[in-house]
Amino acid sequence: MSRTGAPARDTPAPGAGPTAADDPVPGAAPRGAATPLPGPAPRAPRTRSARASAWAELLRLPALFTVPGDALAGAAAAGARPGPRTLLAIGSSLCLYEAGMALNDWADRTEDAAERTHRPLPSGRIRPAAALTAAGALTGAGLALAAGAGRPALAAAVPLAATVWAYDLALKHTPAGPAAMAAARGLDLLLGAAATGGGARAALPSAALLGTHTLAVTAVSRRETTGGSVLAPLAALATTGALTRLVSHRRTRLPAGRRAAAAPGLPGPGPAGRPPRATGVLATALGAAYAATAARPYVHAALNPSPPLTQRAVGGGIRATIPLQAALAARSGSAGTALLVAALAPAGRRFARRSGMRKVSIT
Repeated sequence: MSRTGAPARDTPAPGAGPTAADDPVPGAAPRGAATPLPGPAPRAPRTRSARASAWAELLRLPALFTVPGDALAGAAAAGARPGPRTLLAIGSSLCLYEAGMALNDWADRTEDAAERTHRPLPSGRIRPAAALTAAGALTGAGLALAAGAGRPALAAAVPLAATVWAYDLALKHTPAGPAAMAAARGLDLLLGAAATGGGARAALPSAALLGTHTLAVTAVSRRETTGGSVLAPLAALATTGALTRLVSHRRTRLPAGRRAAAAPGLPGPGPAGRPPRATGVLATALGAAYAATAARPYVHAALNPSPPLTQRAVGGGIRATIPLQAALAARSGSAGTALLVAALAPAGRRFARRSGMRKVSIT
């Protein structure tokens, strides 16, 4: 997906006109003076901010705000109160997500050289070897953090890491690609449930709903550079409607831990172990926010499946992940966790505006 403000290449293209590098600098010989024998041109120094900007673009930092909600929604679905192990799960999720972003661009470096020359690798701002090294280091860090949260968390993190690498290296351009991406999101939610100490089995319905949303967004993203697909945004629109109804109106029986209201500060259950009325209203409001964020860009992409509108639809689907996570937490009876996750949405928008990275892609 296109981005604005991409730094220029380090060296001018062959045949290009004079650049700022041609201007005299203090202590340099005047024009026309004798010069040393021809040799390799010195590489233009990069500023620290330019390097940081390139890595921020490679790692899609604004999209990071969609990650903590996975673990938090998982903890809520399992009926457990978020704690230090939940923080470790969030750290693991962030590392594995960023590993996937770096590996994605490394695997697509040849394709991006033809279609997305502005990206950090084809533009030469980051070396491919550095991106691959970062992917490996981040994967190791993610697994280490998961191990610190306990064996159940590591048991969820290992298949999550394997899914991330399999998607980027083998499955991305196959029919199994969207399903692999959906599985990764679902496993990330289960990682939060397992790390917090609740039963991961109780979080399976929430993982399935979040994975279904991710499946729809990924299916749309496969045509973001070429456009032309009406079916994918229509299917994503229908999926959004179904998920909105499920998270807003269908209330599930709470886990035993929540029914007993064992964790201080958590809202107590209503009759028959159902969430209290206020939490149900919150889930409905968050479900509406989810639909409002995702539906409109999908409609536009279906009416005019051009690359720009398809890219906007993908961006809308990514942003909608946060209100969906919050709605899932509210649906599980945890109003405090739901509000915490919902607060990540405006924080992410402000960060994107300040960093000049409003457009984020998952491909």
